[in-house]
Amino acid sequence: MTSQPVDPDSVDPELTDVGLLAPGRAGSPAEAATADAAFLRALLDAEAALTRAQAAVGQAPAAAAEAVTAATVTTRFDARDVALRARSCGNPVIPLVADLTAAVPEEWRAYVHRGATSQDMMDTATMLVARRTLDPILRDLDRTGRALAGLAATHRDTVMPGRTLTQHAVPTTFGLKAAGWRALALDARDRIRTVRDSLPTQLGGAAGTLASFGAYGDGPEGGAEQLVAAYARETGLAVPVLPWHTLRTPIADLAGALAFTAGALGKTAVDVLTLSRTEIGEVTEGVGGGSSAMPHKANPVRATLVASAARRAPYLAATLYGSLAAEDERPAGAWHAEWEPLRELLRLVGGAARDTAELAEGLRVHADVMRHHLDLTGGLIVSERLSAALAPLVGRSRAKELLTELARRTRAEGRSLAELLADVPEVKDVDLRELTDPTRYTGSAGALTDRALERP
Repeated sequence: MTSQPVDPDSVDPELTDVGLLAPGRAGSPAEAATADAAFLRALLDAEAALTRAQAAVGQAPAAAAEAVTAATVTTRFDARDVALRARSCGNPVIPLVADLTAAVPEEWRAYVHRGATSQDMMDTATMLVARRTLDPILRDLDRTGRALAGLAATHRDTVMPGRTLTQHAVPTTFGLKAAGWRALALDARDRIRTVRDSLPTQLGGAAGTLASFGAYGDGPEGGAEQLVAAYARETGLAVPVLPWHTLRTPIADLAGALAFTAGALGKTAVDVLTLSRTEIGEVTEGVGGGSSAMPHKANPVRATLVASAARRAPYLAATLYGSLAAEDERPAGAWHAEWEPLRELLRLVGGAARDTAELAEGLRVHADVMRHHLDLTGGLIVSERLSAALAPLVGRSRAKELLTELARRTRAEGRSLAELLADVPEVKDVDLRELTDPTRYTGSAGALTDRALERP
């Protein structure tokens, strides 16, 4: 069923969260897909789908399904009023069902919400909201993958310093780095897609036995099980093996995929933040953000927002994992604790996916700066290679001792490692120019990049 927006005039603008403190998600598809109006729409869709499913298996007249569906489309519902009335019952389903029932012609009112419990509708609506949010997230992850593939291919052989524990280690290539970012984005895409396609509907009745759906005496034998399948078809969600009121695997899987995605995109962000530092300047964002006090600054805003999301996501996911310990056949508090952190997690990841796509598409790579930085240590960046090359000539122990001493002198005297090695008699016949050229010590970086780019 097509989502219909709730009349904006029914929402007090003074109470509307417009994203003032959340620039990462402001204006993103995820923000719209998780707004109160979107949740209200999903709850109404879940209610209408239930009556249509009951009609499909002979448990309700077709006219009742038409009447309930029509009421959810044409009737104006006040989300704020529903929220305020929910305080007396703990969830928004109960007041919304009362409003929906009143909106349906009297002869069909008995078929509104028939047999369902509040959690059936709330969980189903949550899955609908999640699915509608994950679709644009997947599109942005695909955008990111394409942009990073282009960067990796273009810079397959662009050599740069590899850094470990903040220090220059050995040379690598920007192509391999971008290929690694892409691999994480594709890992996230695959996890999100798998979760999206497995999001289930929820239908169990009061205690997950489906008893209420067979209590009315109409419909065929085994109608409760048929109803669950019909409900899944009407909502576009998966058929659950069991009612999952206290079996929160769908929520945990969703939390895990979202938290992983935030972290995967965060890796790209923190690398960009490091490489775009003034004193490094190996990359810059295509369009930097300004400063309120310093006119010269072009801040890496996209990367900053993505890094922020990556830091918050694990804690939101932790709340959702904590709700797995849900007592009895329906819990008090565990289920309710999921609503806000799950919505915030969807928003964070939705914003981060959008911002990472924009970041990757506009990233500027400064190969000349990377090449310059390879020489900052006076050739020490290839000491690993020299150690391996000299060991057969002077012995492993002597090679280590010699290079350790020459590294100290390189730093102290400001002379290059190649220059100092040229004075060592044991290595006078070694081609030091080739051995100390950092652009010739990238190992299998090119081949690894090629292999990574074969992944669709």
